Amino acid sequence: MVTTTNNFGFSSNYSNTSNSPAGVPMSENKDMFTKLLVAQIRNQDPLAPSDPATFVNQLSQLSQTEALENMTQTTAASAAMLQSLQVLAMGGQVGSQVSVETSRVELGDTPITGSVRLEGASTLTHVILTDIAGKQTKIELPSHGTGGQEFTLDPAKLGLPAGKYSIAAEASDGTKPAIEINGRLNSVRLDSTGGILMQVAGVGEVEPGWITGFNGKNNSADLAFTN
Repeated sequence: MVTTTNNFGFSSNYSNTSNSPAGVPMSENKDMFTKLLVAQIRNQDPLAPSDPATFVNQLSQLSQTEALENMTQTTAASAAMLQSLQVLAMGGQVGSQVSVETSRVELGDTPITGSVRLEGASTLTHVILTDIAGKQTKIELPSHGTGGQEFTLDPAKLGLPAGKYSIAAEASDGTKPAIEINGRLNSVRLDSTGGILMQVAGVGEVEPGWITGFNGKNNSADLAFTN
């Protein structure tokens, strides 16, 4: 097992255990094969010797197996290195404002901004929040053309308590366009399977594929956050 640790303290593991039977190292299998081959040559019937091509084929198969094993180990090492580079790259974005395509939000004391990605013009669009009890709160958005229609979720004005909500949108033609929520990227970590998780304010932990945009760092917000 080989472990690589990056500057953020995240560890990436990969195994260089051979695919040989019963986990026997490739070098031991090679030695065993060579001994058996030599014994086979020594003990063959002098009056009916084996075809030399048979031994050549066996050696060729061993070489191919060894090359495949080396390739597997190289691929595993490259995958571990790539994962570490991804974590480093994502970690460098901590503190940035990001956009996340999501179907859930976490309301607190401060307003949350987002946008509805309309695929066509809509005369009336609803943003629908549903709490854990199933109670819905609808927010009406005015007529808008194709593209992103921005909105703000202000818990105080909406009379909504802090907590987790599902969020969806419905356009005037009945379609349900995607929703993006804007928030601060607070942290990046690896889960138990080695996957990358990113903690975004107002959304929670998401996978990198949910991120639709990095919108830069808000220096004033960072100062307020650190103070």
